Amino acid sequence: MKAYQELGKEELLSLKAQLEKEYEDAKGKGLKLDMSRGKPSISQLDLSREFFDVLTSESDMKDENGVDVRNYGGLDGIPEAKRIMAGMMGVSEDHVIVCGNASLSIMYDAVSRSMTHGVLGSTPWCRLDKVKFLCPVPGYDRHFSITQHFGIEMINIPMTPQGPDMDMVEKLVGQDDSVKGIWCVPKYSNPQGYTYSDETVRRFASLKPAAKDFRIYWDNAYAVHDLYENGGDTLLEIFAECEKAGNPDMVYEFCSTSKVSLAGAGIAAVAASKANLDYIKKSMTIQTIGYDKVNQLRHARYFKDINGIKEHMMKQAALLRPKFETVLAVLDRELTGLGIGTWTKPNGGYFISFDAMDGCAKAIVAKCKEAGMVLTGAGATFPYGNDPRDSNIRIAPSFPTAEEMAMATDLFVLCVKLVSIEKILGE
Repeated sequence: MKAYQELGKEELLSLKAQLEKEYEDAKGKGLKLDMSRGKPSISQLDLSREFFDVLTSESDMKDENGVDVRNYGGLDGIPEAKRIMAGMMGVSEDHVIVCGNASLSIMYDAVSRSMTHGVLGSTPWCRLDKVKFLCPVPGYDRHFSITQHFGIEMINIPMTPQGPDMDMVEKLVGQDDSVKGIWCVPKYSNPQGYTYSDETVRRFASLKPAAKDFRIYWDNAYAVHDLYENGGDTLLEIFAECEKAGNPDMVYEFCSTSKVSLAGAGIAAVAASKANLDYIKKSMTIQTIGYDKVNQLRHARYFKDINGIKEHMMKQAALLRPKFETVLAVLDRELTGLGIGTWTKPNGGYFISFDAMDGCAKAIVAKCKEAGMVLTGAGATFPYGNDPRDSNIRIAPSFPTAEEMAMATDLFVLCVKLVSIEKILGE
């Protein structure tokens, strides 16, 4: 196929007329498709139905140390749950605190605590003239919402297939003591599905921050979310690398089972050095008497160990994989060679990242919505909702059925073609 930029004006106008007719036909179908967020599908949630039968009124409600999970106490989580979450993150369980149902809440608390009380005795951020965070882009909109909520200045860091631009990260972290953190989704990044290379992880671990209270916010949300049993990406374990580099306190790692067991009813954890954990617990003793240990016990008895998690995730992969492959097959068939878009082909996670021609993302998303398909808002994958190139679109294949995904991708491709032609003709 010829690239659209190589077509003459008459060819483009003829193609535009044909695509507009197809678009009107699509609008007439009354579609209602939602690809806006990475929500597990009903079939994925149904995989965990037996989860509700693990604990009954007849169950022994004590953890392996004999502590009654129905009562107060156990601030940092029951040992069985700590072991499972440590297994997901690849760390020692003595590095782990198990909290509530959402890792996002732990991240929010980490930033909030730093604002009001500082980090390991440093000046609280609220007393500083300027606080900055580095934000790999495109990235996770909810990360950016947290730092924006606290008035923290966000700096875009371009992503590569190996991870963030580390030359830029090293320079900013090493020279500017107002840079206090960086958001990272190191495995199957949101939205591109990239996994940080070993070199990138080692460069993170070897950072020499100008600010002693700088922390890497390592959101390992997709640690066990491989799409292929023998073809998953591997991520170097950052704590061991930080120890080697003499930076044991530089990382907070976050993880949850929200997309493993039940969305909104999983368990979440933070992993950190002993010094960081002790500091976190000081606030936790005031914040809570303890998190939901009944839910922690339910998870531990259902999954048993990390192998149980991995087995369950292969069942999820069997449901997700056809949807990803459907999207990629349509994109490959319809857009390859046209010069109007590029896309990622991840081995796991929840998203596919699509880059349209500059200045086209908002128009494509709007055209899709008009025809009955909701996508993540254009710009959402950048701080302040501002994609400087207006090109990135996040595709979330998990929630619709495979049949709906095929229809949705056909419509998406149609909108990409139409908007791209309009852009070229306008130039």
